[in-house]
Amino acid sequence: MNNLLRVALIVLTITLSDTLVHSARTPDYLILGGELGNSSASSKEDIRMIFPKLKEMGLNTVLMPVYWELIEPSEGKFDFSLLDEAISTAKANDLKIVPLWFGAWKNSMSCYAPSWVKTDTKRFPRAITEQGKPLEILSVFSDEVLKADLKAFNAFLDYLKSNDKDNIIAMIQIENEIGMLESARDHSKLADKAYENGIPENLAKTLKVKPRTPWENLAEAQDYADEMFMAWYYAQYVENLAKAAREKLPKTPLYVNAALDSRGRRPGQYPSAGPIARLANIWKTGAPSIDFISPDLYDPPFAQWFLQYDFPNNPLFIPEIRRSVNSGTHAFYAIGEHNAIGFSPFSIENASDEEAKRLLQAYSLLKQLAPYCSKKYDSYGVLFDGENAKESKVVEKDGLKTISNHFFTLPWDSRATDGSIWPDGGGMIIQLAKDEFLIAGTGIVVKWESAKEVSTDKKLGEDGFMLSGDNTNESEWKGKERIGILSCDEIEINPDGSFKVIRRLNGDETHQGRHVRIGVDDYKALHVKLYRY
Repeated sequence: MNNLLRVALIVLTITLSDTLVHSARTPDYLILGGELGNSSASSKEDIRMIFPKLKEMGLNTVLMPVYWELIEPSEGKFDFSLLDEAISTAKANDLKIVPLWFGAWKNSMSCYAPSWVKTDTKRFPRAITEQGKPLEILSVFSDEVLKADLKAFNAFLDYLKSNDKDNIIAMIQIENEIGMLESARDHSKLADKAYENGIPENLAKTLKVKPRTPWENLAEAQDYADEMFMAWYYAQYVENLAKAAREKLPKTPLYVNAALDSRGRRPGQYPSAGPIARLANIWKTGAPSIDFISPDLYDPPFAQWFLQYDFPNNPLFIPEIRRSVNSGTHAFYAIGEHNAIGFSPFSIENASDEEAKRLLQAYSLLKQLAPYCSKKYDSYGVLFDGENAKESKVVEKDGLKTISNHFFTLPWDSRATDGSIWPDGGGMIIQLAKDEFLIAGTGIVVKWESAKEVSTDKKLGEDGFMLSGDNTNESEWKGKERIGILSCDEIEINPDGSFKVIRRLNGDETHQGRHVRIGVDDYKALHVKLYRY
């Protein structure tokens, strides 16, 4: 796909029309979560073993699959014993639950459909490739597939309405990484008939084309036109489930998650037609009862993916991200830069000791920061990873430049220069008032300059002295005002938002008043006041 076409598609689909704007429902707390592996909620024993471990890791929410095949093993006979166990165990461990409806599709495939659905291909037809190959993907164009999936989903909703008396359920994800594989679209007879009908009137209005316009007119490349076609019908399908949830659980946020079009893959090479960012307009039109669409992130650069899903009326939520020792750093960035409503590394129960330790550090601090993680305060995130680890982030406001860098840009730690891989550094910077900030995260250095000064500083040692002598004493500088650090305190934040000072940082710990910093091995919060001279 050429760059011009990709840009055109993004402009086409991200520019949401006024008719689509509604107030998205969101949880009333910051989700510091983790998603279970696909099979880890399929037995009561696993649930009893895993949930206490998640509490010890600092989580407040667990994202867990709910399996159609186990809920309705025989048609019309429902078993919610696993949900009984999950809700009671979550309550005992002060956890909320986000159920993931593994219904008709999971990672595009229909592997979680009950056996009575899988084996009746006449009643429940499959998607077919252009070459005529049947896929283990239930056809979105089948009324019987929808009726069966919707019946089970309604039984699930009825169960929650009757049994979730303590409001353990925080949100609901409908299906999982929905989309087509191998072909960009279904080529069954039902699908071909829908394709021949052209673009329906309600979508045509959003896309600003005439009703019944041929789908292939939407893109130069056929597979991208096919993807838009499938996106519309997947969204319409999901809307049927979302409307049922909205009727029975009107206050519960609903979302869908997307496998991403990363690594240069074309439609059909990933679960295409799912709620990826460039198809947002189609999904928002086709499934208006959904509150937001969310990305599952396994390929960097994560900062760019976060940005794609932070658009009007779509609060950023990260339901899946590759688990690593850097997960907490990424959470800080998503929340600080994009006011993310939640964050959730995948297969969380399999975290290594180091991953669990680092996530506990991050989540413990984020819980303290929750009163300040809102649009009430100006905040932004910093993330130094991969190729940009040695770059600076500069934000200018109120005549002040806030300059952030990776901790290892200070060469004082031997790991900065001995060939060690730099761990991701990042965090959030929250402005409390003019010349007053909260700095929180790991592996970052922050300094301030007047917006009107220009300086070229010489390299200084940790003591503030010149690293080596030369023929000059002064750095180059032009300006009328400078910025100094009035005070820097390492703090804990009380539940009411007030600060408890752990220690005053000065001298070597602020490079004699030149900057504030948090090492790569720590997660800390700093309260900083500035002055001008």
